[in-house]
Amino acid sequence: MKASKGIVGKALFNIIGIGSLVALSVCAQPVAETPTVTVPSTTVLPVTPTPTATIATQNLAELAKSAASQGQFKTLIQAVQAAGLTEQLAAPGPYTVFAPTDAAFSALPKATLDQLLQPANKQQLVKLLSYHVIPGGITSQQLTSGEVKTGEGSPVKITVDRTSNSITVNNAKVTQPDIPASNGIVHVVDRVLLPPNFPTSLNTTPTPR
Repeated sequence: MKASKGIVGKALFNIIGIGSLVALSVCAQPVAETPTVTVPSTTVLPVTPTPTATIATQNLAELAKSAASQGQFKTLIQAVQAAGLTEQLAAPGPYTVFAPTDAAFSALPKATLDQLLQPANKQQLVKLLSYHVIPGGITSQQLTSGEVKTGEGSPVKITVDRTSNSITVNNAKVTQPDIPASNGIVHVVDRVLLPPNFPTSLNTTPTPR
């Protein structure tokens, strides 16, 4: 038993001795450690969480309205209001919205856009806008290639290419991903997504004045 205790004692002594040597070797190299600490802090500086936190306090409707005031989603807001979907975009969600810019809407034939905004074509407008929404708050990193069912009922085809860092939804490219809202996420797209079998001709009844 004494021999065992002696062996254990020596083992503990060796472990403590090795630990002390490791600690001393770490403390003896403060100059080498300094750059390692300094570089990450410099790298992290450009990432400022404050704007994200501010934007995320707005719901999807408020966020779109805010962006519209800066001239990016004026047509989208006009369409959402004409379709009566403002309250739905303010609901808890979460939702993921593929938001076409004003430039994307302007690529549609002007007659088609004007007709969509008429009260007589409200259901078609709701169908079109709902096709840009999928359930859940899904970031660009969580998106995967495949079909995802939309609020309209039909799926959109998502293609994710991590090599080129690109995401497309049907034939539209995501130009600005991951804009957070309190009830979801917005991914800006450069084209308006048209649901399957979307009518090429719409009701042309003039808007009542």
